[in-house]
Amino acid sequence: MGLFSFIKKNLLKVIEWQDDSKDLIVYRYDVPERYEIMTSSKLVVRESQCAVFISKGQIADIFGPGTYSLKTENIPFLSKILALPYGGEMPITADVYFVNTKQFTGQKWGTQNPIMMRDADFGSIRLRGYGVYSFKVDKPDIFMKEMFGTNQYYKTEDVAAQCKPMVIQSITDAIAESKISALDLAANYREFSDTVLKCSEAEFSKYGLKLCSIVMENLSLPEEVEKMLDERTKMGIMEDKMGTFTQFQAAQAIRDAAQNEGGGNLAGLGVGLGAGTSIGNMFAANLTTQNTPKQAPVQNEAKAPATAVVATTVTPTVKCVNCGADIKPNAKFCPECGSKQSKVCSECGAVLKTNAKFCSECGNKVE
Repeated sequence: MGLFSFIKKNLLKVIEWQDDSKDLIVYRYDVPERYEIMTSSKLVVRESQCAVFISKGQIADIFGPGTYSLKTENIPFLSKILALPYGGEMPITADVYFVNTKQFTGQKWGTQNPIMMRDADFGSIRLRGYGVYSFKVDKPDIFMKEMFGTNQYYKTEDVAAQCKPMVIQSITDAIAESKISALDLAANYREFSDTVLKCSEAEFSKYGLKLCSIVMENLSLPEEVEKMLDERTKMGIMEDKMGTFTQFQAAQAIRDAAQNEGGGNLAGLGVGLGAGTSIGNMFAANLTTQNTPKQAPVQNEAKAPATAVVATTVTPTVKCVNCGADIKPNAKFCPECGSKQSKVCSECGAVLKTNAKFCSECGNKVE
């Protein structure tokens, strides 16, 4: 090895990372031509950074923000990787990774497939939503072991592929735990977001990450459910204004009839107005009935007389055996003369009809 190469290889260095990117999470410090780092070199770690030293394939130490002089006196791990027979002057053969520990904001999430939800008002429904979230590296050693390995660069887009499913999973868990109805979700976005953060802690910590915030920009119901809500809202608005609404409709009908050519047919206009008013009154009556609490039926209550026309049935009659008055066929005595109407067979004692000539049981002739 030439003298120039030897001197160049063993120069003291300032090890630092001036990060001007927005999406770079990990940067491996580049040592040109594998130059070794001499002891007494300076290590500069800025705010929202940490430096990870890798020696012989293992994490040797992690440095937080500050300026360090690489000596065995203040860097404990150096005593393990330096050869003591050389008096601590041997160059350091280690890889240095800078990890960005700031929050990475503006990461988008969205439901690719709807989330099933059991709601007290609508039963089982499907929810769709989207928004943004932010995360950061919370434990650099776990993050390196589980995710970025020995890559020279690692960006937010590499983490997003894993983070998005975990965010959706946390939202699904939060929906089940919060038990907030679909109609109240919009009014409880902040509380719901706090529940999502709690649900995400265990899953994100497996990768050395932390979900810092999540924003619900929108949680929407299926289109058919939204139409039902719109109809319910209209009904609620018109409930106590049906009379005014009917008058408004009648006024519009008069205006439209006056503007139409040949609209002088007042008789037809009167029929139209009458029909519109009847329909409006019937609609209002139905709304009132639906909003009136139902009462239990009263036993033995006299029924109101029916207004419908009922066809009368003619009851057949027979003649009294004594006076000839019209009486019911099964009457035992005449209501006019009091005569007994039934006959008894003198042979077998069977009860016979008043007009019977022979007994239906024994055939004896009736006197």
